[in-house]
Amino acid sequence: MGVRFPQGGLNILKNPLFTRVFVISAPNLPQIIGRVYFLLEESMLHFENDYNKGLHPALLEAIIETNDEGFSGYGTDLYTVRAVEKIREATDCPLAQVTFLAGGTQTNQLVINSMLASYEGVIAAETGHVTTHEAGAIEFSGHKVIALPHSQGKLVASNVEQYITDFYADANHEHMVFPGMVYISHPTEYGTLYTKQELSDLASVCSHFQIPLYLDGARLGYGLAARDTDLDLKAIATLTDVFYIGGTKMGALLGEAVVFTKNNQPKHFSTIVKQHGALLAKGRVVGVQFDRFFTENLYMEIGRHAIEMAERLKRILTEKGYQFYLQSPTNQQFIIVSNKALNHFDELGIVYSFWEKYDEYSTVIRLATSWSTTEEDITELESLL
Repeated sequence: MGVRFPQGGLNILKNPLFTRVFVISAPNLPQIIGRVYFLLEESMLHFENDYNKGLHPALLEAIIETNDEGFSGYGTDLYTVRAVEKIREATDCPLAQVTFLAGGTQTNQLVINSMLASYEGVIAAETGHVTTHEAGAIEFSGHKVIALPHSQGKLVASNVEQYITDFYADANHEHMVFPGMVYISHPTEYGTLYTKQELSDLASVCSHFQIPLYLDGARLGYGLAARDTDLDLKAIATLTDVFYIGGTKMGALLGEAVVFTKNNQPKHFSTIVKQHGALLAKGRVVGVQFDRFFTENLYMEIGRHAIEMAERLKRILTEKGYQFYLQSPTNQQFIIVSNKALNHFDELGIVYSFWEKYDEYSTVIRLATSWSTTEEDITELESLL
């Protein structure tokens, strides 16, 4: 796929997925390039992430149906109130304190910044989202991310315990950043899942040292829908001090639901949210979507669909002889591809995410399914590989 600008004023673009050749006249180049880009995007197979489409039709319908209703704003609408109650019921946590925010990095920064003292940092895996892919948002808010080794993206309770024990055994620890919280993601950045025992072990360590355990649930629905998981919302609410239920990657236009589970929401939390520029005047937009998420089990249905598509994707990749970087039970699949083969992916219009360099000749890439992945998408990918 490429663009050539031969002499004589004609620009010709041809994509292997197209049956046509576009002939472009130079005077209209900016407009034509925009149109061609649009056509190319439409022809591509999007497996690069789980948020490459707009929003789930049921959520869109809910927003349209409530569009003409008037509310005061800032999350005081009846749909937001109803969504909070549904989340309390789903988590079996009747006193849960729930706040709706817009996105994951914003949520992580807000939760961590509001719960930590100025001299405290947050423990996270070396591969954790707050460690690697948030542009230093936690550090920007004044808190160090204390990165520990991981096991397939997961923190190990014994490592956390050893780190904190060694910290307090250091005679100079008053001159150091205190470990003030443990952050994990579920599913992890590698699509892997904590077991109930692993989460319980981390909770025990945090309880012993009297620091909160925070679970990033950006893709929580895909974790809850995985076939062999023994963690559900009720267990997560019991074992963590705060977690969030991801919406953006689950088909929402935007939105995450922060859940404080131990009557431990920081004082005047909505004011802190406002200080961070994160308080939505039209909070109803998120409230309406989460009200729908937790009606007729939609949240879990979306998760199950993505898992089914991922399982089919996994079977195809296995049959085609691709090497997996690790075994993921959720919607993110990681394969090792030669750099030469990556060029072929590009030519075919298969959109993927670069993950990391494997060696001099190979790269780890991610292929992700989502609420919007169709059977036709999977079938077309199979025909191209």
